[in-house]
Amino acid sequence: MGFETPLAIGLVLLVLSGISLAGALIERRPPRVAALVVVMAGGLILWAVLAAGRPLVWEDIPLAFVAAIAGWLN
Repeated sequence: MGFETPLAIGLVLLVLSGISLAGALIERRPPRVAALVVVMAGGLILWAVLAAGRPLVWEDIPLAFVAAIAGWLN
């Protein structure tokens, strides 16, 4: 497993945490779950950056999703 899978999962979790944060703020409750998911997403993204061994660029994001999906299907 390269850096693609943790990067893809981390970015998906980051988007989902934004949705959870918005729901918590709308319902006027503390965003505990959103904070936990942000920490997990940040850890996965950090893992991907360190595992890449090179600086990541914006073009790596769609390629990471394609490689992660191809790895899961293959």
